[in-house]
Amino acid sequence: MLVAAAVCPCPPLLVPEVAAGAAPELDAARAACADALGVLAAARPDRLLVIGPAERGGRHPQGTRGSFRGFGVGLDVTLGPGDAPGPELPASLAVAAWLLERTGWAEVPVEGVAVDADLPAGQCAALGAGISGGNDRLALLVMGDGSASRTLKAPGYLDDRAAPFDAAAARALGTADLAALAALDAGLARELQSSGRAPWQVLAAAAEGAGLDGTLLYDEAPYGVGYLVAAWS
Repeated sequence: MLVAAAVCPCPPLLVPEVAAGAAPELDAARAACADALGVLAAARPDRLLVIGPAERGGRHPQGTRGSFRGFGVGLDVTLGPGDAPGPELPASLAVAAWLLERTGWAEVPVEGVAVDADLPAGQCAALGAGISGGNDRLALLVMGDGSASRTLKAPGYLDDRAAPFDAAAARALGTADLAALAALDAGLARELQSSGRAPWQVLAAAAEGAGLDGTLLYDEAPYGVGYLVAAWS
């Protein structure tokens, strides 16, 4: 049973050590993420599932390690307590692990699920429906970015479709509009380099019947990339 969800962006720049001199520019985003995680903690879940985009889908058990060494920073993180063998966390889940460590997340069992950023909507729905089964109190931390084409200097250059796409996603996340999230265009999201579309659609399916309300906590596009933070409870 899904009792709460938090939606956060997943750029490694969210980690101050990675952002270096530009770190203050995302202080408001970090604060919003902390507030969203506070909503999760207040729901008193039995377990936490972290969902984030990656080049390849897969499960990552509690204690899986992640690193920001690929971004030139000697910083390691762990998804919850423990030391699990296996591949490192993808970047999105490493950012989530950093957020959880930073906010002193309560020690409930946690697991990561990497979602192929291009996963078709139908498969996202099937994954979400499977996640929310069971009688335990489940919380979701959903990582993902909006478009990367909001300005001329954005990673995807300027695309006039980017702002409307992000606005639609912001409205859906801010109101917990499951149908609107499910209707996001996968092809357009790919062209706009939005990594959040698939995780958001997994969330939408997982939240069916949960009766959650949404609040939008942050909606900005620093560096020309849409970053959204929302809390559902």
